Amino acid sequence: MPAPGFPCPVSDAPDRPEARERLDPELLLRAYAAGVFPMADSAEDDDVFWVEPKLRGILPLDHFHLPRSVAKLLRQDRFEHRVDTAFGEVVGACAARDEGTWINGDIRAAYGELHRAGHAHSVECWQDGELVGGLYGVRLRSAFFGESMFTRVSGASKAALAHLVARLRTGGFTLLDTQFLTDHLARFGAAEVPRDVYRTYLASALSTEADFDQLTTMVSGPVSGQSILQALTQTS
Repeated sequence: MPAPGFPCPVSDAPDRPEARERLDPELLLRAYAAGVFPMADSAEDDDVFWVEPKLRGILPLDHFHLPRSVAKLLRQDRFEHRVDTAFGEVVGACAARDEGTWINGDIRAAYGELHRAGHAHSVECWQDGELVGGLYGVRLRSAFFGESMFTRVSGASKAALAHLVARLRTGGFTLLDTQFLTDHLARFGAAEVPRDVYRTYLASALSTEADFDQLTTMVSGPVSGQSILQALTQTS
């Protein structure tokens, strides 16, 4: 059954059917608002298909669990925390992971356009002038749709996730969609919800506004591990 408000058929699992329209910012935002997202079978596959899982991964922002090891990383300020300074490089690193990827050339190009339109963001960890980890996703009103993450240094992607949650909490976001549930995300409090429940959460998130840059405004100077910890504590 098509997702409400979205004319294309979608699949429960990443195996069918193909998206026929060119992926552009307007189409992507319509898709996310309807609860579906694009994937490819591999970086080399030219085909893109729409997915709407029966069980959707979400990370409840008010039940975020910060592992002690990640809190220690943040207290030690091992990383420089940035936002949107290397979006294309973050997407490229996510697409180059050893375990394979669903990010093909069309998807990379489309999300680059979405980033330039102000609806896609990267959260980055830097060390000694090098990008060592991060994640990217799509923002739509008070929903954030996490797309992918990567790490080149132990703990970097985890620190980026903590930064994202601090930013979303501070900015008044109500939904962090992880698409699928993994063991890695479960450590932080992520869970699965049925499709109809997810649609209720999504509709609520789309009815309110949020501010992705509020954390940056609140912090005096660059965002640090310490300020991320403080924000998580103040908004818990």
